[in-house]
Amino acid sequence: MNRYPRDMIGYGPRAPEAQWPGNAKVAVQFVLNYEEGGENNVLHGDAASEAFLSDIPGAAMWPGQRHWNMESIYEYGARAGFWRLHRLFTGAAIPVTIYGVASALARSPEQVAAMKSAGWEIASHGLKWVEHKDMPEAEERAAIAEAIRLHTEVVGEAPRGWYTGRCSENTVRLAAETGQFDYISDTYDDDLPYWREYGDRDQLIIPYTLEANDMRFATAPGWVTGEDFGSYLKDAFDTLYAEGQARRAKDDVDRVALSFGGASGKNCGAEAVY
Repeated sequence: MNRYPRDMIGYGPRAPEAQWPGNAKVAVQFVLNYEEGGENNVLHGDAASEAFLSDIPGAAMWPGQRHWNMESIYEYGARAGFWRLHRLFTGAAIPVTIYGVASALARSPEQVAAMKSAGWEIASHGLKWVEHKDMPEAEERAAIAEAIRLHTEVVGEAPRGWYTGRCSENTVRLAAETGQFDYISDTYDDDLPYWREYGDRDQLIIPYTLEANDMRFATAPGWVTGEDFGSYLKDAFDTLYAEGQARRAKDDVDRVALSFGGASGKNCGAEAVY
């Protein structure tokens, strides 16, 4: 009988107290995905136009053609959306992680300069905003290497985080094997960071969320109003905060008991979360 390759246990019935800095009970990572100019487009050498995440009902790829409406929707993010969010987060002095598609960043020098001026982390969102699922392994490995190279050239330093989004079954392993990344976020399987072993490397995984995510304005069922989105974010935060508070209280009790037993344990922590 073959061993089942998926981990369905995780931390099990007793998740650890994460020991966030400053005795915080929850860590929040604000992520802005920057994909504009990296999506499928015949101008980029792709076979067809983009059809993913737009306001166009039933959007489909146009083989061999530019899709003017789709292009302009993506351009809005670079021309207007980014700057609105930049004003919002810098005005509130809240740090942000950018998941930047390398080819999109290369086409947006003013936005990159604004990210760097704000002191935001710029992590890698891959070379192009395209599906990886059908990429041969060698091609995907080369795409990851080129994403790191181009990102380093455009941003001025190599990325420490990675999130593809439209990944293949090989993506996380291939990204981990580069030895480049402090963390990888191409999973949705937990509320806490954890470690996965790839060869001789222990790779930190910081799970991403598709629930507390504005992409649900473009999917069904999804958000209808900003209040919907805001209420969900607050409810999610309150739930995780309460769980973190409970784990901390339980861990304080356990530490008292363990101090007499000589036991020790390893808790996971994470960089690039706030």
